[in-house]
Amino acid sequence: MSTRKDNLVVGLDIGTTKICAIVGNLTEEGLEIVGIGSSPSKGLRKGVVINIESTVGAIRQAVEEAELMAGCEIKSVFAGIAGGHIKGFNSQGVIAIKNREVNNDDIRRVIDAAKAIAIPMDREVIHILPQEFIIDDQDGIKEPLGMSGVRLEAKVHIVTGAVTSAQNIIKSCQRAGVDVADIVLEQLASSEAVLSADEKELGVALLDIGGGTSDLAIYVDGAIKHTAVLSIGGHHLTNDIAVGLRTPMAEAEEIKKKYGCCLSSMVGKDETIEVPSVGGREPRILSRQLLTEILEPRVEEIFSLVNREILRSGYEDLIASGVVITGGSAILPGMQELAEQIFNLPVRRGVPRDIGGITDVVNSPIFATGVGLVRYGSRNLQSQNFSIGQENVFDRVMRRMKEWFGEFF
Repeated sequence: MSTRKDNLVVGLDIGTTKICAIVGNLTEEGLEIVGIGSSPSKGLRKGVVINIESTVGAIRQAVEEAELMAGCEIKSVFAGIAGGHIKGFNSQGVIAIKNREVNNDDIRRVIDAAKAIAIPMDREVIHILPQEFIIDDQDGIKEPLGMSGVRLEAKVHIVTGAVTSAQNIIKSCQRAGVDVADIVLEQLASSEAVLSADEKELGVALLDIGGGTSDLAIYVDGAIKHTAVLSIGGHHLTNDIAVGLRTPMAEAEEIKKKYGCCLSSMVGKDETIEVPSVGGREPRILSRQLLTEILEPRVEEIFSLVNREILRSGYEDLIASGVVITGGSAILPGMQELAEQIFNLPVRRGVPRDIGGITDVVNSPIFATGVGLVRYGSRNLQSQNFSIGQENVFDRVMRRMKEWFGEFF
């Protein structure tokens, strides 16, 4: 395998239920997935690291597996971040254009002006995503470079997260022996993998239902307009099954994967399932309908919360191409149908698209974030344009921490 090592990009999806490393190779034809490694994750809760030791172990295992498959050594990764602490909001900045023609320096300045807002000391900016530029009164400009005008405005979406959460992710990766090239918002990564350019233009809501969180991203006119992370996900479904059917968590997870369905009309009246009991008691035979009755209200609750978030964002009338659901929980039968009822919009399942290599393995909503991280990384390697904030994430975090402590001591 003659892959040039500098073209390898690695995405590390650090999730609540699994940690997954995906290696992509950038070729002329596009992105090829050449390696994948996955290990169960025990050290996270609701997308946030709560146990560094077990997270480090799981990252190491996933990375080694991916290295073995890709036949390469992994030095740095693009890591995903999620969790209820993530907040996204829109902002705008205005500057005067010095020599009447927009250059890179002007773009940098206007984006700096847009991010000049008060952000609490314990939070840091993870992304500044330009939505559109306005020159003199002409709006809807995506690429202002070289255009003439007197004033330049930028509308951006700013994503912030807790400094400590970002730090713990970086620390876990470094202890596991890999550097973090960048930290990427998970739903931003997933949308790189599963959404088409047409959908983003028309308006679309991406819902990534992971183990510990459900991540929402709304695109209108090709730009991201709203992001939100809800601390509820597939893990809650498993927990409900464990409590409702009085069975251990590991067994509940298996039952969910094997027999789970979240729409009662899809389940036959006489279908049964075997449920292992706790404490060595005999397994019981229960109706599959009972399992559906446990799952349906919880899934409905997740969709209702997301729907409320979409209404709150004010973009509900602009998402013409509907909702795309992805993430491990999207595989559950009935998800799509139930989502269509609640959102009153067309819904489809999102799987990674336009990739080569071992597509049969990664062709599942489970790997949307991992593949998206690789695509995000490869795009950033290609463009090498001004990444906002040239210092690496850890230095940025450390600097923020120093300032933060300086205020106290």
